[in-house]
Amino acid sequence: MDAASNRHLDWLESEAIHIMREVAAECANPALLFSGGKDSVVMLRIAEKAFRPGKFPFPLVHIDTGHNFEEVITFRDKKVAELGERLIVGSVEDSIKRGTVRLRNPATDSRNAAQAVTLLETIAEHKFDACMGGARRDEEKARAKERIFSFRDEFGQWNPKAQRPELWDLYNTRVHPGENMRVFPISNWTELDVWQYIAREKLELPPIYFAHERQVIPRNGLLVPLTDLTPAREGETVETQVVRFRTVGDISCTCPVSSDASTVEAIIAETAITQITERGATRMDDQTSESSMEKRKKEGYF
Repeated sequence: MDAASNRHLDWLESEAIHIMREVAAECANPALLFSGGKDSVVMLRIAEKAFRPGKFPFPLVHIDTGHNFEEVITFRDKKVAELGERLIVGSVEDSIKRGTVRLRNPATDSRNAAQAVTLLETIAEHKFDACMGGARRDEEKARAKERIFSFRDEFGQWNPKAQRPELWDLYNTRVHPGENMRVFPISNWTELDVWQYIAREKLELPPIYFAHERQVIPRNGLLVPLTDLTPAREGETVETQVVRFRTVGDISCTCPVSSDASTVEAIIAETAITQITERGATRMDDQTSESSMEKRKKEGYF
């Protein structure tokens, strides 16, 4: 990596550390969302640089749909144990049992959108006034217009027309009881920045981010992984391809891409020339409509 790239990463890292420390200083009861994905792994390293050798001044939180890739959950638990931090898991399955989430077929229906309900319940239960996550503006157009400190009302809803100005990196963190902030310290990073930072910091990731053989179903321009939750439909063919995941989420809506990139360096080279965003290439839930992400965010989705 050349000196210019290093300086660029240094600037992004410094900004993210500043934002994370601002949250710790100004918010009464913050939390850091950690799913085991690449962006949240970067967030953990930022937190380490911001607060070590002390403990994190906030717990880690994961909203578990119950339909996550096993490799990611195994990595999540391993990483939390290594750090010695506290992990709070909000379960969509528990929300279904309580009746606050209702699906036509709880065993097979996508639980991705249902995460919003479980997240709001977890925030209310633990009285979090700020939740930090690894969302980035380059992922999707609804996220592109969101502030770094994204205000949510007492119902957990996002109103893009009622966001606060963030001039000169000054952030208004004041909220009334019941309201909260969603904070995005790496909002200004790109997918390429994330991978270059992973390379520089030598960060470990779940193995599904790297090229491997997997049975997939070509469907609507995507490669749907063959699982019990996503079986082949009548007339579809199952193929074994070399693929990797650019993003990880609920099995029911996350697809890999065809790739032979088996190292971080190869992924960086591949990412540098791609013309499709990671969510555009891999997320079925973002293809239901032009405004699907914005609608979910207005309902409380992260």
